[in-house]
Amino acid sequence: MAAPLELSCWGGGWGLPSVHSESLVVMAYAKFSGAPLKVNVIDNTWRGSRGDVPILTTEDNIVSQPAKILNFLRKQKYNADYELSAKQGADTLAYIALIEEKLLPAVLHTFWVESDNYFTVTKPWFASRIPFPLSLILPGRMSKGALNRILLTRGEPPLYHLREVEAQIYRDAKECLNLLSNRLGTSQFFFGDTPSTLDAYVFGFLAPLYKVRFPKVQLQEHLKQLSNLCRFCDDILNSYFRLSLGGISPGQETVDANLQKLTQLVNKESNLIEKMDDNLRQSPQLPPRKLPTLKLTPAEEESNSLQRLSP
Repeated sequence: MAAPLELSCWGGGWGLPSVHSESLVVMAYAKFSGAPLKVNVIDNTWRGSRGDVPILTTEDNIVSQPAKILNFLRKQKYNADYELSAKQGADTLAYIALIEEKLLPAVLHTFWVESDNYFTVTKPWFASRIPFPLSLILPGRMSKGALNRILLTRGEPPLYHLREVEAQIYRDAKECLNLLSNRLGTSQFFFGDTPSTLDAYVFGFLAPLYKVRFPKVQLQEHLKQLSNLCRFCDDILNSYFRLSLGGISPGQETVDANLQKLTQLVNKESNLIEKMDDNLRQSPQLPPRKLPTLKLTPAEEESNSLQRLSP
């Protein structure tokens, strides 16, 4: 019996199984290759590291980073590329390098650096899935890490200023999208009728950009003009990820609704107890009354003494 494979990753929204590109790459490849992953969605009860997500865990191994996870799955005989020729394998590596060099910086900027997108969409979404007080700190660190990653690859001369860097990374990203669109053409997948590693990478990076509703949509608008790439994302979602529009299954919606009702009930009870406690504190406090001491007559005292002495 094969060892269980558990994937810890960021969850979904906007009709996606995950809004995190690298998590989505692994999830898509597992679907294409038939790897039986048990997906553990990170929420505010998660106590592990979030910096290395996605994380694949088995009985004997812990693997992070999409490329390493995909290599591990191939060694376990879950290979989505077994029908590819040597040339197609080389093309896969070339296009993945193109995506990471040209498209990834713009995706990071769209989610984590563009101010309107970060404060209205990205930060609230991730903070809601991180326990307090880390929810106040970690999104900012992730944003700073994304900016540093962009500047590390694009901040060299002659691009000294952030605005110049932004303009260049969006030009590069649009060029990359155009190349991917031309390569896909009218095919269902990049190498015919069967999805492969390249399809997993393209889907992982394009689907969040395509589906998440941002206030600033510069790159998103360009992507939506490339109808074959949008159709590509929609087909994979419909064929491999049959989820409700919220990015979660109908059963999970019921659980979340019940949890929300329970939370509201607990909050009401808690507020009621607090009010009662406040009322008790504010009410005038009377000093404790002493019970009156009963005094017996001499005849009653003598009678009680005789009763205690009698057998």
